[in-house]
Amino acid sequence: MALKANIKAGNLGRPGSERRTKAEGKPIAFRPEAAHPFDDRCLSWQYDAQTVSIWTTAGRIRKVRFACSVDAFKMLRQYRKGESDLVERDGVLYLVAVCEIPETPVDGNPDGFIGVDLGIVNIATTSTGYRAAGRGLNRYRKRQLELRQKLQAKGTKSAKRLLKRRRRKEQRHVANQNHVIAKKIVITAERTGCGIALEDLSGIRDRVRLRKDQRPQLHAWSFHQLAGFLEYKAKRVGVPQVYVDPAYTSQRCSECGYIDRKSRVDQATFACRSCGALMHADDNASRYVARKGQAVWAAGRESRVPATG
Repeated sequence: MALKANIKAGNLGRPGSERRTKAEGKPIAFRPEAAHPFDDRCLSWQYDAQTVSIWTTAGRIRKVRFACSVDAFKMLRQYRKGESDLVERDGVLYLVAVCEIPETPVDGNPDGFIGVDLGIVNIATTSTGYRAAGRGLNRYRKRQLELRQKLQAKGTKSAKRLLKRRRRKEQRHVANQNHVIAKKIVITAERTGCGIALEDLSGIRDRVRLRKDQRPQLHAWSFHQLAGFLEYKAKRVGVPQVYVDPAYTSQRCSECGYIDRKSRVDQATFACRSCGALMHADDNASRYVARKGQAVWAAGRESRVPATG
């Protein structure tokens, strides 16, 4: 299907071109670790017995037990719908089920917005005073990078086995950190009746110029994943979320609105050259993002009002 779609869209060139001829002549193959999708006819769930019945090329296999957490089982039983994918990771088989959870209606009149400034030194700083420091995570990433380099340089069978066993460990650790941060921010927003305002950092890796020793940190920065976690958690509890233009958030004073790059004294300090406001640079940015989020939300509400006759 992907090959036909690319040919139809013209992504592989004109008929008879070398690239298109090569793509059409190449046999279609599937990765050994690719997911195997099953619909409800091929795979059925028995929730009371906590087993599944799977149709295979060798016939139907019944009473295959599965294990999951209590919360996951409750969600599975209540909201599962559609197909399930069977995947293999590091010798363990997983069933990935699709669950359609209804979204809570978004509060149309939030009591202000919580601004969230995303960064590398501090993963997230909110206008309410919460700061998720990135020092521990950056140290962890550095240790993992050094260990991978040592094992790759060694090149022995035992080193390769260890590399394979540690594969995706850093990804799981980072994802867990982002889940914890996102949950804290969304709980605060829900409790206070506020919305969440985030910077739109799309394409930032292409725009920013850094020294060679700073590039690994930028490319390992998982701001998009954290924003995604915030978005879906906010939707589940009905908290509105908006994205704002990140331009000048590090140079604009959240008190008077004055812009001057010299106001950013260093990474952690912001001292306004106009009104003299002195605060942590990330706190200043998060407060400006909060004000900008309120303006974006108000503008969006005005644009949705039907025109009068």
